[in-house]
Amino acid sequence: MNEKNLPDDINLKTLNELTEMVNKIIENLENEKDLEKSINEYQKLLKLNNIIEKKFQINFKEISEKTKLKIKDIAVNKNERKIK
Repeated sequence: MNEKNLPDDINLKTLNELTEMVNKIIENLENEKDLEKSINEYQKLLKLNNIIEKKFQINFKEISEKTKLKIKDIAVNKNERKIK
């Protein structure tokens, strides 16, 4: 897909903003009668889906790391209390 079809700041958008974009494209595709005109929109949709998936994976990793650190802190604090 040609990158020119998407705005330059696409990677700066939040997951919610990207989801809104996808929803608009889906709505347009559902209303489009000419399948030839739908090809570019469908390609945009696929690209946005990939971007959303990557952002989701990054967010998931960040949340997992934060959770692991919090669990570790809780375990350390619990062990310190037992020692006292």
